[in-house]
Amino acid sequence: MAVLEDTFTESLAAVRAAACALPTAAGAVRVLDDDRLLGAQRILAEARRALDASASVIAGEIAHRSRRELGYDGLAQRQGFRTPEKLVQHTTGSTARDASALVAVGTLMHEANAALCSDGHIDDLPEPWLLAVGSAVASGALSVDAARAIRTGLGGPAALVTSELLAAAVQTLLAEAPALNADELLTRARQLRDDLDVDGVAQREQQLRDERSIRRVRRANGLSRYIVDPDLEAAAFWDDLYDRVTAPHRGNVSFLSAEDRAWADAVSGGVRGDGRTVDQYVHDTFTDLLRLACGSDTPASRGIIGSRSPSVRVLVTARALETGVGAGHIEGVATPVSLATVERIACADGVVAISFDSTGNALDVGREQRLYTARQRVALAARDGGCLFRGCDRPPSWCEAHHIDHWHRDRGQTDLERGVLLCRHHHMLVHNNGWEIAHDQAGYWLIPPASIDPDRLPRLMPSKSAAFRDLYAAQLA
Repeated sequence: MAVLEDTFTESLAAVRAAACALPTAAGAVRVLDDDRLLGAQRILAEARRALDASASVIAGEIAHRSRRELGYDGLAQRQGFRTPEKLVQHTTGSTARDASALVAVGTLMHEANAALCSDGHIDDLPEPWLLAVGSAVASGALSVDAARAIRTGLGGPAALVTSELLAAAVQTLLAEAPALNADELLTRARQLRDDLDVDGVAQREQQLRDERSIRRVRRANGLSRYIVDPDLEAAAFWDDLYDRVTAPHRGNVSFLSAEDRAWADAVSGGVRGDGRTVDQYVHDTFTDLLRLACGSDTPASRGIIGSRSPSVRVLVTARALETGVGAGHIEGVATPVSLATVERIACADGVVAISFDSTGNALDVGREQRLYTARQRVALAARDGGCLFRGCDRPPSWCEAHHIDHWHRDRGQTDLERGVLLCRHHHMLVHNNGWEIAHDQAGYWLIPPASIDPDRLPRLMPSKSAAFRDLYAAQLA
């Protein structure tokens, strides 16, 4: 036993030395021609499969020494971890998913070895149909990711799916595995499972539906992250929506109508021009869609979210607004926001003044100020026809009413003449990046910041309302 331990330790030392000797600088591989570069990649993939197999064996042994019946005497519990997966994750620094895969595949390898040692007696093994998978990983013929794909895709026995049928499916997958990557192998395993268990399709569909969720977690910066796990139909809808939104930016457009082609050209050109990435554009579009739905004020929307639409409240002191020094705070968010963002939110959603006495007790809550009414918004929509920024295709229903006179700095009035429609993205751009909008008898003018145009030459913002242009032309005539 001591000899085996010494041999294993020496092998690990050799592996570490060999890994440290491999080149990690980009310049070291740029001298390779294409054939040698791809050959090096294949060799490293083979080496990684062997290392992953060894890591799985060790993880499987950790799981064996941490098995449930050992209780607090198990290895993981003695090291202060609830499960062997948590211990492996801590030891390797990997993700929870990768640690779970190492333990699961390592357990299969231990079961395959146990079956060999017991002359093929597998009745007591928890997943006997996967023994060939464990053996394939141990021999280096199958990667850990591929083994996980087979295990996940096939699932377990059911009323009409026996262990023997699953074992036969495993042999089919092992024969096809050399020509498939792990993702393709997962898809193929699911296909075989569906072929074996047609009656179980509805049950698996219901299981996916039961697992649907949208979860909210906190990121390190204090903001929220939303994790979406849709069911089958919702996934198809989300995928189609995502593909439609991103198709113009990926150059993958096959619309039939001239109107759709014009829309795609405008969207792709707009994104390239305003600096947003595709991911940022998708974020903004999905948010706009939610805002549009929540602001529709229809019986259907009220039946989902009630009579009160979702809103963002930002708190800021009068002193910060008067001096221009300080920050605002969105309710429920720890990260402060700039005064420019405070101005924009106030511009779009109005202001409520709250006064306090010297002890901090609220004395009075004022009426909401500087918020365009529904009738005024109808008039703005008829006049502007959508976001007035040149090249923007957002319709009036997607826009916010922007006060061209800043509500605190300029003490402006909520008059139609002093307001324009801007989509949320361009509304943020105006407030955060120092753009200004002026008005005279010729119309509205966009004044860029000095960082964009040192001369700050005004740019005309023509109306996008065909009816308004016709009316204006008739008046000139």
